[in-house]
Amino acid sequence: METTVVEGLRTVRFDLILTLALAALFLFVGSFIQRRVSLFARSSIPAAAIGGLLFAFVVLALRARGTLGVAVDTSLRAPLQTAFFTTIGLSATLSLLREGGWRTAFFWLIATATAVVQNVVGIFLAVALGAPALLGIICGALTLTGGPSTGLGWAAKFEEYGVAGAGAPIIAAAVFGIFVACLVGNPVATWLIRRRKLAMAHEAGHMTVAAEEEFWALSPTVAAGEECEAKGEDEKTADAHALTGPVLLHNLLLILALMGAGALLSKWIGQTGVVLPDYIGAMVLAAVVRNLDERTGWLKLNARAVEALGGIALALFLVIALMSLELWRLAGLALPMLIILSVQVVVMVAYAVLVTFPLMGRDYEAAVTASGHVGFGLGTTANAVANMEALTARYQSAPRSFLVVPVVGAFFIDLSNSLVITAFFNLVIKYLK
Repeated sequence: METTVVEGLRTVRFDLILTLALAALFLFVGSFIQRRVSLFARSSIPAAAIGGLLFAFVVLALRARGTLGVAVDTSLRAPLQTAFFTTIGLSATLSLLREGGWRTAFFWLIATATAVVQNVVGIFLAVALGAPALLGIICGALTLTGGPSTGLGWAAKFEEYGVAGAGAPIIAAAVFGIFVACLVGNPVATWLIRRRKLAMAHEAGHMTVAAEEEFWALSPTVAAGEECEAKGEDEKTADAHALTGPVLLHNLLLILALMGAGALLSKWIGQTGVVLPDYIGAMVLAAVVRNLDERTGWLKLNARAVEALGGIALALFLVIALMSLELWRLAGLALPMLIILSVQVVVMVAYAVLVTFPLMGRDYEAAVTASGHVGFGLGTTANAVANMEALTARYQSAPRSFLVVPVVGAFFIDLSNSLVITAFFNLVIKYLK
């Protein structure tokens, strides 16, 4: 830790060890606040986002009073980000697509088209408002379909091409989307269900104990009876899939190797003139390797280990990235951002009603899917699942939606959305910068 003077303000710079200690502390604080504040829990705001933003607001308050400046070591941010997106690639398997049938692939196409629409609307409004065209992507698919992790993954590139302090508007847009996703998703689906009389709501207090137990037994992908059978099979294979030290190390080494190979791939692609974040190469390569391993079994990838390592990388990446936000740079972009994001909410609702619902079948399941689409089209997969769970608790189960939406929202949309963002980013810097 050292003290220097930056822009006339005495500033404390924390080294890597102290930065990690602060990150751990604010992760605990964020988790505590999330459990205690029902609004955050209902909106599915990640504990890392709460803790990191709290630290950023403390730094903003100290700076505004002229008391002290604070800077943290962000050297781990890039490798943690790449590690997380590598695990996303390792989770995107063709078997998941096949499990959901044609509906999964079709919904993936619908969701990818949403990202295109969001970028077109965002760029058009940004240019019309006299704001940087890149702000349209920030308030488009980058943070709405992408969420905070995808948005922060691009922050360095946006700063490089003229958006000063890009992390602040990125996280502001992402948090706005997360909050709104839980406010508008279910009213839209409820209106569709009632207008078309697709299902009858449960009368309060009249759900039987058996029915309630059956409802809560449902998982995203299996029915209650199937889940009981699956539990027996899971118990038999638990030892084989235990997250032991050697298993975690084996999968961590594979992730690190893919990160290195992916960095070389990204560098090679970059030589062609295409601008993309460093993690793209690793994510795409990881998806290829995972699907090859499903056929051969040579690498012995463990899905639970990959998920655990990805969760750790994401939590640390988010909290460190948010701790380093320069929130004071957000003021000049506040009004155009609010206008663009408000229009994006209207566009997302209209898209869910006029595109997602009809194309997914115009039935009760399609309405639940539309609610889930609003959830991750504005926020995250957690918002999508929360929206759908609230609907099924009120009406009836929707197993098809719980199979299709989380698979697309958690895995496949990140792959296609990254390609959409890359294409629009390169178009903007070439023609509209």
